[in-house]
Amino acid sequence: MNSNEVQPEGAVLMLQGTASDVGKSVITTALCRIFKQDGFRVAPFKSQNMALNSYVTPDGLEIGRAQGVQAEACGIPAVTDMNPILIKPTGDMHSQVVVHGRPLSHMSAAAYRSEFLPTAKPVVLDALERLRSRFDIVVMEGAGSPAEINLKDRDIVNMNLAGWADAPVLLVADIDRGGVFAFLVGTLELLTPSERARVQGFIINKFRGDLALLKPGLDWLKERTGIPVLGVLPFLPDLEIEAEDSVVLDSYPAAAAGRHIDIAVIRYPRISNFTDFDPLGAEEDVSLRYVSRAEELGIPDVIILPGSKNTIADLGFLRDQGLDKAIALAMQKPGTRLVGICGGYQMLGRSITDPEAYDSAVAGQTEGLGWLPVDTVFQAEKRTTRVSGYVLPDQLHSLCTDESAMWVEGYEIHMGDTRWCEECSPRPLFELSDASSPSDKRWLEGAISEDGTVMGTYLHGVFENDIWRRAWLNAIRVKKGLEPVDFTFYAAERKERAFDRLAAAAREHLNLERIYEIAGLRKQSSDGMPKVSGK
Repeated sequence: MNSNEVQPEGAVLMLQGTASDVGKSVITTALCRIFKQDGFRVAPFKSQNMALNSYVTPDGLEIGRAQGVQAEACGIPAVTDMNPILIKPTGDMHSQVVVHGRPLSHMSAAAYRSEFLPTAKPVVLDALERLRSRFDIVVMEGAGSPAEINLKDRDIVNMNLAGWADAPVLLVADIDRGGVFAFLVGTLELLTPSERARVQGFIINKFRGDLALLKPGLDWLKERTGIPVLGVLPFLPDLEIEAEDSVVLDSYPAAAAGRHIDIAVIRYPRISNFTDFDPLGAEEDVSLRYVSRAEELGIPDVIILPGSKNTIADLGFLRDQGLDKAIALAMQKPGTRLVGICGGYQMLGRSITDPEAYDSAVAGQTEGLGWLPVDTVFQAEKRTTRVSGYVLPDQLHSLCTDESAMWVEGYEIHMGDTRWCEECSPRPLFELSDASSPSDKRWLEGAISEDGTVMGTYLHGVFENDIWRRAWLNAIRVKKGLEPVDFTFYAAERKERAFDRLAAAAREHLNLERIYEIAGLRKQSSDGMPKVSGK
């Protein structure tokens, strides 16, 4: 490839939406996969993301989960440049602000807007510039809507960013929620003329029905706005792409009848990293459900307390809903298991102390649920690291049926330090080390009750360990008098197939030729290499 055929920096294409949750992240993921399949070096970018579901990069830093998943679709390691600013709500009006993977501060919404945003532009543009220097194209994702008038003057994620990057914009709308033409035309009406000029096409998402019945509306939209519809994507159930926002749990499928293992995940208001349990939900003998009220719990085979961005507040919610008593009742059934991951692990202990309000709105101490003899103290420094190791042999027999299921890997992301009480005999679960340097210092992690029915760990992603997951489920089957099931699937391969299915659907329904033109890309040259053309 001759140097004069390539721009000094990579191309950019931006997806913005008429509202939150219209499908920007999924369509960004689809385009990332398509560009990768077509031979381009591609990376995702979202300057500012508000999410509780986060992702730990290979170098142990924290970004929004959507950008981590999009990087996987691109076939590249995630880096913080893909999401330089992450906002993690801790309460109704406060959030933890993470900059390039490290916590900067807890801020109120007002302080974030008045104190942080005026300094954020260089952070955002430097990150984008570094990506553009390394990749042929960067697929940028906006947040919410570009027509949020009260936020536009200090916008760093929608039209201001598009202007700084000179990025063409595709505007995404969700027809499933109704009013799609009003959303699109109304959004355009609230943009300035220069902003409207950036919008090069519409994508209508989540369509159900006969496209012929929609066509008169599409023709009217083109005539009314002068902007073409570049695709109508159908409603795609069972995408199997990891979600970022717990709002998706509102429409989570009902418990599947006839499955042998019933797993209930407690859904508290600040649930985080709930995608930890996607591999469990994909197992054909598992019915996975999310519950928020005591009357929903019943007597499942497994109860899981997931991660939380505000452990003390969510523990209070759990008690207010009577779930602590419902859990105690369910645990009276022999063989029922109780699992805590990260914040859920902290809840299972004797006490949780937050001396400087690192995790909560107010400093203090609260009593835990008392299922494990551990105590947690929150600290200023957040631990974010990818880890690997093995299940301790002493615990293996009570956890799973297969001695080959010892090896595990995942990531830790927490501000709590959890330790066994001084008078107790420790019963840790794992021996772990930093995945980037496994020969260095190793440590014991997690806790398990003497009878093996209660376990807690900081290890996110533990159920993505395929042999371990199947062996753990088989131990539950055996306790119920059922035969073990042979190995079922590899989570990583399942994820790759999901990316390819998503890309195939997008190829079928999007005008990719026009999208390539808008992005300034040419698919291939005579030498078979992808090209970036000037715009």
